[in-house]
Amino acid sequence: MECEVLHLKEEGNTQFKCGEYEKAKVCYSKAIKQSTEQKELAVLHRNRAACYLKLEKYEQAVADATKALEQDEADVKALFRRCQGLERLGQLDQAFCDAQRCTTIEPKNRAALETLHKLSTQIQEKMRLQGTTDAKVQQMFDILLDNSLRDKEKKEKAAQNLLVLSRDEAGAERIFQCDGVQLLMHLAVSDDPQLVLAALRTLSLLCTAHRARASAVLHMVGLDTLCQMLSKADEQLALAGSNILQVAWDSLTGQQPENKDSGAALVPDSSQVLQELVDSLLNMLVNGEVSGPARDGALHLLTRNVPRKSFANPNNSATLKLIDLGLKNILQVLGTVPELCDALPLTDNTRMTASVLASKLYDDLRCDSERENFSTICEEYIANLQNLPANTSGNLRAIQAISGLLQGPFDVGNRLLTLNGVMQNMITLSASEKELEQIVAVEALILAAAKASHANFITTNGVSLLKDIYKGARSEAVMIRALVGLCKLGSAGGTDYSMRQFAEGSTGKLAKQCRKWLCNTALDSRTRRWAVEGLAYLTLDADVKEDLVQDGPVLHAMLDLSQTSDKTVLYAVVSTLVNCTNSYEQKEHLPEMVELAKCTKQHIPEEHPKDKKEFVVSRVKKLLQAGVVSALVCMVKSDSAVLTDACKELMSRIFLALVEDVCNRGAVVAEGGGKALIPLALGGTDTGRTKAAQALAKISITADPRIAFPGERVYEVVRPLVALLDPEKSALQNFETLMAFTNLASISDGLRKKIVKEKAVPAIENYMFEEHQQIRQAATECMCNLVLNSQVQELYVADGNDRLKLLVLYSGEEDEALARAASGALAMLTASRVELCTKMTTVTTQWLDIVQRLALHPNTDVQVRGLAIVLNLMNASKELAECLVASNLVEILSHLAHLDGCDVERKRVTDAAQACLSKAMDYGFIKPYSYKDGSTSQD
Repeated sequence: MECEVLHLKEEGNTQFKCGEYEKAKVCYSKAIKQSTEQKELAVLHRNRAACYLKLEKYEQAVADATKALEQDEADVKALFRRCQGLERLGQLDQAFCDAQRCTTIEPKNRAALETLHKLSTQIQEKMRLQGTTDAKVQQMFDILLDNSLRDKEKKEKAAQNLLVLSRDEAGAERIFQCDGVQLLMHLAVSDDPQLVLAALRTLSLLCTAHRARASAVLHMVGLDTLCQMLSKADEQLALAGSNILQVAWDSLTGQQPENKDSGAALVPDSSQVLQELVDSLLNMLVNGEVSGPARDGALHLLTRNVPRKSFANPNNSATLKLIDLGLKNILQVLGTVPELCDALPLTDNTRMTASVLASKLYDDLRCDSERENFSTICEEYIANLQNLPANTSGNLRAIQAISGLLQGPFDVGNRLLTLNGVMQNMITLSASEKELEQIVAVEALILAAAKASHANFITTNGVSLLKDIYKGARSEAVMIRALVGLCKLGSAGGTDYSMRQFAEGSTGKLAKQCRKWLCNTALDSRTRRWAVEGLAYLTLDADVKEDLVQDGPVLHAMLDLSQTSDKTVLYAVVSTLVNCTNSYEQKEHLPEMVELAKCTKQHIPEEHPKDKKEFVVSRVKKLLQAGVVSALVCMVKSDSAVLTDACKELMSRIFLALVEDVCNRGAVVAEGGGKALIPLALGGTDTGRTKAAQALAKISITADPRIAFPGERVYEVVRPLVALLDPEKSALQNFETLMAFTNLASISDGLRKKIVKEKAVPAIENYMFEEHQQIRQAATECMCNLVLNSQVQELYVADGNDRLKLLVLYSGEEDEALARAASGALAMLTASRVELCTKMTTVTTQWLDIVQRLALHPNTDVQVRGLAIVLNLMNASKELAECLVASNLVEILSHLAHLDGCDVERKRVTDAAQACLSKAMDYGFIKPYSYKDGSTSQD
């Protein structure tokens, strides 16, 4: 056992020296588990603390250093590492104590002395700022508490200043300590909207990244009061109220990194506070006095916070508890018919938001028994509604609830269709003379017609039933819904040209009617939304796509509708755009498989003639002219639960189709498409993130990233591109990502540091060995720009790797582009690091031949880079210069230095060659030779 521990420790030390801190940490952790010797454990904990410091996990570093100090309080290394961790965490006073103790034990410890001096300066500055902050906070309080002051503008300015002060931890703590929560609540009920907004935003900042303050704010303000803030009529105020609850939730659950002195220890268990918050939000769902926007806010908060963010976390207890306590409340919202007199107040988005919540809860379940419980609760709820007396509209609300579940957890909704009496009620209501009952029933039929494997009646008789409803309808609201049902059933063949469901021309007639309704602004937004739903199905037909993009007013009407408050239309709009751009998933059919299918008389999907590339390119241009990018940007900015991950994926597909043509990328960037792609690339489905990241890569290749992603956003592009650089991705995606990194790395050292920090360098180096010629070239070109960074240079300086050898060998390749990139990287490395000049001559015996070939290369760029390498080697040391002069390189340089002509490119070569010869002359290895005509040369 002792031998194993020693081996793991030595392995960890080796990995640490090589910069493999994660691997070193794993070795030390294994050794800690196996070791029983206390002194050895102290050393291992101390070593692991060093790893955590390098990995920027400062809390773990402090914990390990503390464990080491428990064995030996005078362990200077452990003290210093804990000091470094505490400093990074902002706990300067404690860090100062550790640094002071280090200097007491070792008075000549230079690193500890420097740290002590630095911490002393930082603490003095902190105290100065603290004093300034205290005075400013008190000044703002005096203004806001002065009841005799009638200057409204001055009070608003003071409230804004208080908001600014709360953004700093010292300011937030001072406001809280001075009973600022009570003052802010007093402002929150004033008649001035600006004071209310500033107060709510300040409360939000007090809760940010501070568990103790978040818990105190929830307790002092009261959950009922905070929930009432969601009901503010002003949208900005409602969002600010919602943000307080969201930030408090994040702080209590640890989803935000804790500030220093965050008081986490004072809130050992926040589960009770969170459960009370969930209970309050669930009560809001069924409270008839709560407004529609407030109900949306409650649903949105539950959707964002209760289901697990990652299935890697095995604990879904919050979801199970919510299902047991609140699923019936969600079903009550889903079953609400707004037109009924006793209905809950809803917005256009409420029912869809509730469907999204139900879907996320169902997806978060882990096993069949949990799903069975979910379904049972839903079945009992529907059965109870159907058993109510007829005059209570129980059947109507039951069908409405099923419609909501068919838009959320479809399996559950589909199962409810098989319940006794459900289908009969739907058919009965669809034949009713009351418009409201017909609308509810037809909407349910439409949603059930998707994949209703158990509802054979719908799949068998759906077309005839919907036709009868369409013909017998007395209102356009019913007609359009029946028409959408026909569109849905008619699109069952998808994009297969040979699988048309209706007679020739029928699909076009349906689409024409949908376009007519869409442009009719006299209709309500819900009815027009159903027209877009119809187009979302019909545009699988290429004829319909072509007619749609040619109709400018219809396109503008659809895009304008997507920017209204009714966000339920978003999915239909983006589905239509995906169909128009052919950016949906398409299966590639190998010619061999097609021939085999013909031989076995299997069905072979046919492509519509108008789905060929030239038609798609034309449609994309028409959409760009109609302003599709601006509409998509507005959709991305929408902070709504209705904007689901599936919806985001479709938007990513559209953006990728728009930037496929290089000529379109400028227009996409000009309208804000580049900025909108970043959140799509960072969140959502795997496919959606990949598509958005590929679109970012395409833009980064051809556009100046500083313009496409202004300000700090350019740094946000790096992370999604790193995720795209993966062997599992296609060769084209990898190639475009490498080209994008090449462009980004050429901009600034800040971006190069960001690329290094996101650990992209090892992946880029792997692609330098790729067999694919263009990928290998792109990776080498990218490295050519990255070597300007000092951290990358250190990798080449380090012993035990062949990085420099690879560049030298690539410089001698016949592939011109590869040689150009590799020689450029070598030229910059040898110019930046003198030690690499010597190392270059030891990595391979071919180095001199390669340098000579570079000097004679037919490509001027490669030739100049080769001569730059020669000059760098000569500047590095006299011995290297002597070695070069002793070879045939002098004759080559003499020839190049006397090339005739005044061509600019040739002058670059002659100047570079003359510089090399001048350096050799300075060393005295060669001397000028005079010709009879008076000209000179070197000898």
